[in-house]
Amino acid sequence: MNERPAKRGFYGVPLRSGDGGYPTSSGLGRPPGPGAIPPPTVPPGSAGLPATSSLEPLELGDNNHKGDFGEQFVRALATAANLNVSSSRDRLGIDWELTYPGRGGTRKFPQIQAQVKCWNRPEQTGAEWRYQLSVRNYNLLSGRDYYTPRFLFVVVVPRNADDWIEASHEGLLLRYAAYWTCFHGHDPVDRPDGDRMTVSVPKANLLTTQTLHDLFGAEFRAMLGVS
Repeated sequence: MNERPAKRGFYGVPLRSGDGGYPTSSGLGRPPGPGAIPPPTVPPGSAGLPATSSLEPLELGDNNHKGDFGEQFVRALATAANLNVSSSRDRLGIDWELTYPGRGGTRKFPQIQAQVKCWNRPEQTGAEWRYQLSVRNYNLLSGRDYYTPRFLFVVVVPRNADDWIEASHEGLLLRYAAYWTCFHGHDPVDRPDGDRMTVSVPKANLLTTQTLHDLFGAEFRAMLGVS
């Protein structure tokens, strides 16, 4: 006669006769024997998560938070446009380097560079955004003394950081939008790096996957004297 297989409890440990495999109504059950593995415990909270957290609330909307969000906003657009994206250490006023996939070092492998600014106080009317940019960053973007086209991307976001992003079953919504401008046709200015100056960013220059592709056009390289 075949022997009935032994009952197994938590972690597959064989149960002794009379254990029944479940705790008693007191929730404790029979004390485990020597060397037995205790049953797993369920953390408090209905979703298996701790009912309370020791984490402190995060501060939202500071300059570092804005900067990171703006850069990731642009990266999401560039990734959706199927471009290669690499970061820079921002020593020369550049946050992202964007390249067309292809053979490196050829004309079919153009590259552009972008300085990204995230702005949460855009309450302006008219056809242009009037943005306060540091003289240092302006001088690093302006003029023709570069081999690679350079752009300023301004990401406009709500003032309240809680409204920057909305996730639902229908999609992921990022607010609001990004805009681009180019200063190749402008000379650098002779002012201290720490000063700020007002630059114009046309609202018509909405950054999309298609307009990102357009920024690789030959006209921007031609402005720099690069064929």
